Amino acid sequence: MTQEIFPTILGVIALSATAPLAQTVTTDSFDVRITIVAECEITSTETLDFGTQGVLGTDVDAAATMEVTCTDTTPYDIGLNEGLGAGATTSVRQMTSGGETIAYALFQDAGRVTNWGNAVGADTQPATGTGDAQSFTVFGRVLAQATPAPGTYTDTVTVTVTY
Repeated sequence: MTQEIFPTILGVIALSATAPLAQTVTTDSFDVRITIVAECEITSTETLDFGTQGVLGTDVDAAATMEVTCTDTTPYDIGLNEGLGAGATTSVRQMTSGGETIAYALFQDAGRVTNWGNAVGADTQPATGTGDAQSFTVFGRVLAQATPAPGTYTDTVTVTVTY
């Protein structure tokens, strides 16, 4: 019986001599970080188009939208300047064609009561960021006025977001 056990023990010793030894595994960790600062972006604007008109005997209304994206909880104000028309103000803007003009106004509300200007705290549109795009409507009105010569009348208004 001793002879039968001896080869078995030798086999076990031979197998354990070739088996890999356990390795010590070390671990570590690392941090992941991002710092978000208050920021706003104008993410889209569209043309405010009063369409094709004839005699300007009555007011002509139109609307356009723009989107602003600000970091969550960031307070901001959207302002619209007077545009490029000669003699324009933020209360009465001017579209021009050659030397002629058409007066128009921009408002924050559909009733066209609250002027949309560029003085923070006075006539800008205040809001607070959500982290997602927020949509705002600009309500425009071409005032009833003496109709100038036929042509395409344009203006460019600058949007400013203050945060």
